[in-house]
Amino acid sequence: MNIQRNSFKAARRLAITAVAALAMGATGAFAEVKAKLGQAMPDSHPQSVAMKKFAELASTYTNGNVKIQTYSSGVLGSDEKELQAVQAGTQEFYIGTLAPLSTRVKEVQIWDLPFMFQNEREVYALLDGASSKKIFQKLEPTGLVGLTWTGMGFRNLSNSKHSVAKLEDVNGLKIRVMANPVALDTWKTIGANAVPMAFAEVFPALEIKALDGQENPLLHMYANKMQEVQKYISVTNHVYTPSALVASKKFWDTLSPADKAGVQKAAVEAGLYQRQLLDQGNADVIAKFKADGVTVNTVSPAELARIQDKVKPVVAKFSPIIGDEFVKGFYDEIAKARTASK
Repeated sequence: MNIQRNSFKAARRLAITAVAALAMGATGAFAEVKAKLGQAMPDSHPQSVAMKKFAELASTYTNGNVKIQTYSSGVLGSDEKELQAVQAGTQEFYIGTLAPLSTRVKEVQIWDLPFMFQNEREVYALLDGASSKKIFQKLEPTGLVGLTWTGMGFRNLSNSKHSVAKLEDVNGLKIRVMANPVALDTWKTIGANAVPMAFAEVFPALEIKALDGQENPLLHMYANKMQEVQKYISVTNHVYTPSALVASKKFWDTLSPADKAGVQKAAVEAGLYQRQLLDQGNADVIAKFKADGVTVNTVSPAELARIQDKVKPVVAKFSPIIGDEFVKGFYDEIAKARTASK
C-alpha cells in the first residue's frame, strides 16, 4: 500500500510540475510587449488625447499583451527623426504628417495640393478611400506599416500685419510654410514671401517679427499659443493636413496575428475619436481666438475661387510628379464624395 501511495504521490507531483511548466510556457508566448508612440502635439491637443485612448484600447484588445507608452510635444524628436526611428525599428509607433517621406513616396504630396476640398465630409471619405490605402501600400518597402489615417484639420492663415480678405492682401507677407515644394510654389504664386522652416522655430521667429505669419490648422495654432504673437487669422481652408498612424514593420512582424488585429482595431477607433475631437474643437476655437483679441475673418467663396484659379498652374506642375493617374483617381474620389453628400 505504501509503495502504491508513494507512486501515486510521485505521479501527482510530476503532473503538477508538467502543468506548471505548460503554464509558464504559455505565459512566455504571450509576454507583455512594450512599445513607444511619439508625436508632435502638446498634451491638450486632440491628437494627444486620441493617442492615449489608442494605448488604452490596444491594451484592452490584446488582453494586456501590448503596452504602449505615448510621448507628446515632440520629446522623441522631430517628425522626420521619429519617422526614421520607426523605420529603423528603434521606435514602435508614430503619428503625424508623412511629409518627410514625400521624396520616397511621391503620392504623399497629393495632400499638399491646394483647395481640393469643400468640407470635412469629403476629407474623411478620402482618408478612408482607395487612394489613401494605396499610399499605405507604398509605405511598406520603407519599413512602415500604415494602421489608420486621421485628421489634423484644414490649414488657415495667420499674420501680425492685417486681415487677408482678398488675393492681393497676401502680397509681400513673409509666411512660414511647410518645407515641401508644393507649399512653397503655392504661396509664391499668390504673392507671399514663402519661408520654409521647422515648426519648432516658428514661434520665436514670429515673436521677434522675423516672420509675419504662418499657416496651420486652427486647433494646432491655439495649442501652440499663436494667439500670443499673431493678431489676424483668415479662414481659407486652403489645404487639409492629415495624420497617419504608422508602426515599425520590424516591430509589427514580431506581433502575433491576434495582437496585430487588436492593435489595428484600436488604431481605427482612436483615429475616428480624433476626428470627433477635432470637429468639436474647431466649433469653438474661433471664439477662443476672438476672446484673446485676435481678429478672425473668413475669406469669401468668390475670393477663394480667384485664388484657386491663380494656383491652377501649381496643380498642373506637380500632377505629373505625383503621378497623373493617381491624381486623377484622387480627384475622382473627391467628386464622388461631393455628389454623395448632396
